[in-house]
Amino acid sequence: MNEKEKFHVHPVVNIIYLFVILMIIWIALTRSLSPSELVAGFVVSFFLSLLLYGNFEKAGFPPIPGLKKIGYSLLYAVVLLKEIILANLDVAYRVLHPKMPIKPGIVIIKTGLKQDLAKLILANSITLTPGTFTLDIEDDRLLIHWINVKTDNVEEATRMIGERFEKYLRIIFH
Repeated sequence: MNEKEKFHVHPVVNIIYLFVILMIIWIALTRSLSPSELVAGFVVSFFLSLLLYGNFEKAGFPPIPGLKKIGYSLLYAVVLLKEIILANLDVAYRVLHPKMPIKPGIVIIKTGLKQDLAKLILANSITLTPGTFTLDIEDDRLLIHWINVKTDNVEEATRMIGERFEKYLRIIFH
């Protein structure tokens, strides 16, 4: 059995999986559990699931995850939130203490991620973290603007900026 056959699932399972994800996103965006909002979310999620399920894996979404991947996804969300909070505090401290040195610059980091969606999530996670901004992604390299460049060595910059996110994304998208 090859890798593709191992993860092949019935289209109905993909539809249900996509529907659940879309409903969670709907509820998170509307922040409402009122019957009218839930019905609207149900209808929109249902029709989008029917339209998009065939493109599910082509778009780079991983096959239906097991508990390990779900657990790492939740852990990733917690790590991302922690990193955003810490980076916000660091940038706020720099704003409130203007004599604190900053050394803005552009660095290159490398990624071992293969899927475009995984690279996109990594790039967005870096951008969401104040003090860093992803400028470009090309193959296995990300061009990052860093508010306080501590090194221009690619390996060290990768460890300091990207590795904290990538170690979880490798498991989620493997």
